[in-house]
Amino acid sequence: MSFRTLFMMCLSLIVAIGPVQAERLKDIARVQGVRDNQIVGYGLVVGLPGTGETSNFTEQSFRTMLSNFGITLPSGQRPKIKNVAAVAVHATMPAFVKPGQKIDITVSSVGSAESLRGGTLLQTFLKGVDGKVYAMAQGNLSVSGFSVSGQDGSKVIQDTPTVGRIPGGAIVEREIASPFAQGDYLTFNLDDADFSTAKRVSDAINDLVGPSTAMAMDAASIRVLAPRDVSQRVAFLSLLQEVTVEPADTSARVVVNARTGTIVIGKNVTLLPAAITHGGLTVTIAETQQVSQANPFAQGGETVTTNNSVIDVNQEDARMFLFNPGTTLDDLVRAVNAIGVGPSDVMAILEALKQAGALRGELIII
Repeated sequence: MSFRTLFMMCLSLIVAIGPVQAERLKDIARVQGVRDNQIVGYGLVVGLPGTGETSNFTEQSFRTMLSNFGITLPSGQRPKIKNVAAVAVHATMPAFVKPGQKIDITVSSVGSAESLRGGTLLQTFLKGVDGKVYAMAQGNLSVSGFSVSGQDGSKVIQDTPTVGRIPGGAIVEREIASPFAQGDYLTFNLDDADFSTAKRVSDAINDLVGPSTAMAMDAASIRVLAPRDVSQRVAFLSLLQEVTVEPADTSARVVVNARTGTIVIGKNVTLLPAAITHGGLTVTIAETQQVSQANPFAQGGETVTTNNSVIDVNQEDARMFLFNPGTTLDDLVRAVNAIGVGPSDVMAILEALKQAGALRGELIII
């Protein structure tokens, strides 16, 4: 059997299955209260090969660090610290992480340091939004980018040399309390709010566990009666996360990125009867400069530069195509490809259809 034959058989099977597939509850919803938390700190990176900085806040931080070790610099003396950089350190603490476990951290320069390559982060407190210390960070940085400068002022920069990472660079010191084991209910929050999907999730849970176990609170939340015992609740949740649900179809939507020219059209977008004419107008403007120089023996003559503009306008033949009732996404794509228009022209056509009330779907321009 050839590869082409096998490919066509697989494609036919996919088409037969249909575009909508059942999803696990763990893939479309999150348990309320089980979440990541952000922590951040301010510290110093040392050991840089002359790519650090000398600024007021860096000097202040450097003096504070030395004072913690019992070293005091004279007040009028400015330290030369081109191998030191002030940095912001941030990380994300996953749910249920315990003291003693390690998490990855990201280190970013906050001053004028040229590069953090080769540097070492000194012990840094990482705090939460409540001001409490939740982790301690320290270690050698891994920096992917680099920066090279020449004596003539030229510079070559690849990637971002002022940002680095330390895998497992922070040790958790304090656990973040979670409401997971509190109360009589668990609440699932859908990633994409939809009343139909919320109803299907509650029905699937009730069919598995029993009636009146789950209830859809709104388009995004499903409340589930859960055991109070922590071990039983964990087992119960592991069972619920494997429940399969067929999400409802998304609303008809067209998303247009005006900056990149990217257009995404949902499968449920349809058109009412409409006729569109498309004509291309091309305007080309060319600027040239001419130099008028005075005669060699002229008295008081000046050399002047004049601009010469050439404008060319080209009007292409206008084209018209008709959309019949019930036109689908496939028909729209075929029509757009037939007239050979670009992304900007397609955006103009979609906006015109929306204004005329012929586009059945939400038009979003980002």
